[in-house]
Amino acid sequence: MPTVDDLRNDVRVAVDRYERRESTAFTKEALAAVAGAVGAPVEKPLPPKGEMRATIAAEVEGLDADRDSERPFRKAELETLVATVAA
Repeated sequence: MPTVDDLRNDVRVAVDRYERRESTAFTKEALAAVAGAVGAPVEKPLPPKGEMRATIAAEVEGLDADRDSERPFRKAELETLVATVAA
């Protein structure tokens, strides 16, 4: 069973970002790449992470658009993201 870190790396790889060895949340650049991959590209300068998470959640079927966008994506949400961006 993949860990949260594994799932984050799967998302990163699917949107042409690099894998990370250590456990880290998505950077603004990675969130912008995910947003672009799900059809919601963001403009520069990059908006706050919470705003990009909200945009991603609104675009991806299976994610709650009303989720607390200030917290990182949870494991189940990451599984949905992997399925979406890897398709």
